[in-house]
Amino acid sequence: MIDIRFLRENPDVVRENIRKKFQDEKLPLVDEVIALDSARRAAIAEVESLKAARNKLSKANGPLYGRLKKCADDAERAEIQAEIDKNNAAVKADDERRAALDAQVAENDARIREIMYTIPNIIDPSVPIGPDDSCNVEVERFGKPIVPDFEVPHHVDIMARFDGIDKESAARVAGMGFYYLLGDIARLHEAVLAYARDFMIDRKGFTYVIPPFMMHGDVVKGVMSQTEMDAMMYKIEGEDLYLIGTSEHSMIGRFIDQILPESQMPLTLTSYSPCFRKEVGSHGLEERGVYRIHQFEKQEMIVVCRPEESMDWYEKLWRNSVELFRDFEIPVRQLECCSGDLADLKVKSCDIEAWSPRQQKYFEVCSCSNLGDAQARRLNIRIRGEDGKTYLAHTLNNTCVAPPRMLIAFLENHLQKDGSVTIPKCLQPYMGGKEVLVPKH
Repeated sequence: MIDIRFLRENPDVVRENIRKKFQDEKLPLVDEVIALDSARRAAIAEVESLKAARNKLSKANGPLYGRLKKCADDAERAEIQAEIDKNNAAVKADDERRAALDAQVAENDARIREIMYTIPNIIDPSVPIGPDDSCNVEVERFGKPIVPDFEVPHHVDIMARFDGIDKESAARVAGMGFYYLLGDIARLHEAVLAYARDFMIDRKGFTYVIPPFMMHGDVVKGVMSQTEMDAMMYKIEGEDLYLIGTSEHSMIGRFIDQILPESQMPLTLTSYSPCFRKEVGSHGLEERGVYRIHQFEKQEMIVVCRPEESMDWYEKLWRNSVELFRDFEIPVRQLECCSGDLADLKVKSCDIEAWSPRQQKYFEVCSCSNLGDAQARRLNIRIRGEDGKTYLAHTLNNTCVAPPRMLIAFLENHLQKDGSVTIPKCLQPYMGGKEVLVPKH
C-alpha cells in the first residue's frame, strides 16, 4: 500500500509501476483515486468553511437573544426574533450540508482505501521486468548440483522405504493434502526444524518466538492482498479468526497500531509455526507428494527495521538461507523474482531454490521479501525517532526452512545407491547420533 500523497504528487510513476507489474487493468484506478481525493479535500475544505460560518452565526445570535430579553417593543421584538430565526435556519442548513459532506468524505475514504489496497507497491529499480515467473533471473549458484549414477525415486517412494509416510490414512482422516510422517522421517522433519531454530538463535542472534496460529481479519488484510487472502486463508466459521498461512503474518500483526522506539531497531525475530493453506489457484495441490499441501511447518525469519536498513537486511536474510542449506549439504541457487511475479505488497523478492537430483532442476524452498512500508502503513506500525517524530517501519520476511517440502531436497541429495540416506554432521546430534538412515525394505 503506497502513500496517497505519493500517488497525488507522482501519478505517472504509479502508472508506470502498474505497467511494469503487467496489471494494466488497474491503470484507471489511479485517475479514480485522484478524482476521489480531490473531491474529498474539497469537501473537507467546505466543511471547515461551514464550521466557521456556523460559529459566526451562533456568535451573532448571542447579542440578539440579549436584546430580545430586554426589548419591550413588540415590533422590535418581532424584528429581532426574525433575525434569530434566519440565523438558526442558516445554522440548520449548514449542519445538514456538513452532515452530507461528512458522509461523502467517509464514502470517499472507504473507496480510496479499497483502491489503495489494490494498487501495487512501488518496486525497487533493481527488479527485473517480466510478466510471470518464467522471467525470473538466476543470480548465483551455491554448491555443485549432484547428478547421481542411479535413478532417484519420487520422494514419497523414498519415504515409503523407511515406513516414513502414510498419505492414505491421512486422506481418510482429513482428505487430500495431508499426511502422516513416521519414524526416522518424522524425526528428520523435526531435526531440520530444530537445527534451523538454533541456527537462527545461536548463529544469527535472532529472538525465538512462537506466535498465535490464528489472527483477526484486520490483521490478515494488513499483511497480504485480497487475492492472496482468498487463495490461501482458512476462516473459522462464525468467528473473526483465520488460520495462519505463514507465521510471518502473525508476527508482523503483533505490532499493529504500535509505536516502536528507534533504539530497539532492528527487531530480528525467528518464529516456528504450523501453516495452513487452501492452495486455491493455478498451482493447486500436489496429488501424490508433499510439495504443495494444506498443512506444513515452518521456521521463519522476520525483521522490522528503519527504512534505510531494509535493503541491507534483505541481503542478509536470503544469504542466511543459503548458509543454512549449505550446512545441510544441499546445492541451492538464488533466483531474483521479476516484476510480474511479485505480490502487490512487495518491493523486492527472491527465491532460494534447492537442486533436485531426480528432476535435474531447481525448485523453491525459501522466499525472501522486502515489503518496504506497505504492511506497516496498513497496520499502522511506526517508529519514534530520537527527535520525537514518528515514521513508518519497514518489514521483511524469509523462509528459514519449511518441511516437509524441504525434506524432498534433503532426501534426494543425500540418497545413496543402496537406498540409504546420509545425515550431515550438523544434523547428527538432532538424530540421536545417527550418521545414516537405513531403509526397512
